Amino acid sequence: MDETAAIARLKSCGVIPVVVIEDASRAVDLAHALVAGGIDVVEVTLRRPAAMEALAAIAKSVPKALAVAGTVVTPAQAQQVKDAGAQAVVSPGFSESVDEALRKVGLPWLPGVATASDCMRAVAAGRTTAKFFPAEQAGGPPALKALSGPFPQMTFCPTGGVGLKNLGDYLALPQVICVGGSWLVPADTIAAGDWKRIETLAREAKEAFQKARA
Repeated sequence: MDETAAIARLKSCGVIPVVVIEDASRAVDLAHALVAGGIDVVEVTLRRPAAMEALAAIAKSVPKALAVAGTVVTPAQAQQVKDAGAQAVVSPGFSESVDEALRKVGLPWLPGVATASDCMRAVAAGRTTAKFFPAEQAGGPPALKALSGPFPQMTFCPTGGVGLKNLGDYLALPQVICVGGSWLVPADTIAAGDWKRIETLAREAKEAFQKARA
């Protein structure tokens, strides 16, 4: 999948679940529940030992879901997530070495930005769609409005402190293509295997996105 197609999928999905998973055996059921609720992008963060196996399971067994590797912070991880079947990558920050590694393996990438300096580095590398992280701590919607002045070519996926109560504030901004968050994939709900709850949370998130974009 090329970068244009990947960004189109993120934009269409609207709300990207940021998954921290402890047990890879839960991954496929989790992804199916999200898809059933209308969320067809799954970002599996590389924060736990089970993450790579979980990412691979989703990529292999849930073709309706776009398998995204999150928290990719080193060049070595680029090849690892590619081998696991990731179709796109998200990082909490920007790194020229990670940028180069992901270009080599041919994976679309949303680097993380929080400041004007971050945006300058991203734009200089030809990356004009980025994760705005941590969104709330970095200034929220007012900060994004301010950044859009000197960087009108950039679009963003705000993540970090985003939830049902404030996603509309972000999605009201024309430079925001989608939002990300962990509220629709609570760790305790995943551990309990409560897939109906996950499906409900996904549906609520999708409906909130559609309402905000109406």
